[in-house]
Amino acid sequence: MAQAALSNVRQPKVLHPVENENLRLLLLENISQEAVRRLRAEGFHVDHSTKAMSEEELLEKIPQYHGIGIRSKTKITAKVIKAASKLIVIGCFCIGTNQVDLETAAKAGIAVFNSPFSNSRSVAELVMGELVVLSRQLFDRAGELRAGIWNKQSKGCWEVRGKTLGIVGYGHIGSQLSVLAESFGMRVLFHDIVNLMPLGSAHQVDSLNDLLNQSDFVTLHVPELPDTINMMGREQFAQMKKGAYLLNNARGKVVDIPALIEALKAGHVAGAAIDVFPREPGANGAPFDDELNSWASELRNHPNVILTPHIGGSTEEAQRSIGEEVSSALTRYLWFGSTLGAVNFPEVDLRAISADENDRVRMCYAHKNVPGVLRQVNDALSSFNVEKQFSDSKGDIAYLLADIANVGPDDLKNLRDRINATEANILTRFLA
Repeated sequence: MAQAALSNVRQPKVLHPVENENLRLLLLENISQEAVRRLRAEGFHVDHSTKAMSEEELLEKIPQYHGIGIRSKTKITAKVIKAASKLIVIGCFCIGTNQVDLETAAKAGIAVFNSPFSNSRSVAELVMGELVVLSRQLFDRAGELRAGIWNKQSKGCWEVRGKTLGIVGYGHIGSQLSVLAESFGMRVLFHDIVNLMPLGSAHQVDSLNDLLNQSDFVTLHVPELPDTINMMGREQFAQMKKGAYLLNNARGKVVDIPALIEALKAGHVAGAAIDVFPREPGANGAPFDDELNSWASELRNHPNVILTPHIGGSTEEAQRSIGEEVSSALTRYLWFGSTLGAVNFPEVDLRAISADENDRVRMCYAHKNVPGVLRQVNDALSSFNVEKQFSDSKGDIAYLLADIANVGPDDLKNLRDRINATEANILTRFLA
């Protein structure tokens, strides 16, 4: 539950940088209506669109908004951030955040939140469906019958029971998938860059090649990072067992698609399920063709290849859960300065100011992580009673929350001027 909904918590007023101005939020890409309702109920002005926006559209729209919510198609680039003169928060209503320039956002004092596990079950269930569909060639048989062709056969069709599933990335999705796969009677191996405690009878292997050598199905669940781009290429496909299958519901750039097509043509890989692509259309109805990705038509026409339009987390349950989680994070940050769950900011939180503490002011101070800053801040606060204070840093960014008692209007103006004048200041808000 968002803190603002608690009966004994004061509904604050944002005094800086948008003094006495209603906070305006822009939600794109058909984000859950539940999230829209929650944010409006908290007192925010919310504009909602079912579509993504291009960089050009964002440059025109973003200057009037204090917060934006996106999914995976809208890109918040450094250019967009520079134009976003009022922006203080970004909500990614999905698992990933690679569509946002996180470093530039942090340097501009813009906190970014996401939902790291709310759609995990939806993705895991999709993978289990894909395993069965691939192993039984259901995609091809269904397509033939819809075209009026009866082609009953068992050659090359297998049960998944007794087969080995190799999971690359054993996080929220990979670990849930592990449990589901074992319930189907599968043996589960996984590879991750850190040592993790397996669930059930799953076994962690030392290297990606170890996993590829042993697995009948290989499924990817890793973020897009420099180390994971094209992590499945020609060399890795050669390491897979002949007749194995590849599934990618992670990020489009982690698979070298031309190398996958080569392995499919050679018969070394028996089939594939791909839900994410290096370049994806910006809206429903837009073409998925060779102009977008040069290999699109060749991949579309290959047998036993399942292609889906980035729907891994597209269930009613997942979108509702994501909407609740991210909208709550945005509310906590905008009203109370809490950065718990932020991906590009240090995580700092304080107990909310209660309704009977009317003379309190909360300072939210994002600053460069350099020596001497706290001395300057504490000097500015020395004539006040600081009731609570918490500071932390993450890389080049530091963030401080402080609750100050008995601050009058004139005091607030002087304090704000002194804090804003500090050389390390990035963005300071006062909540009163």
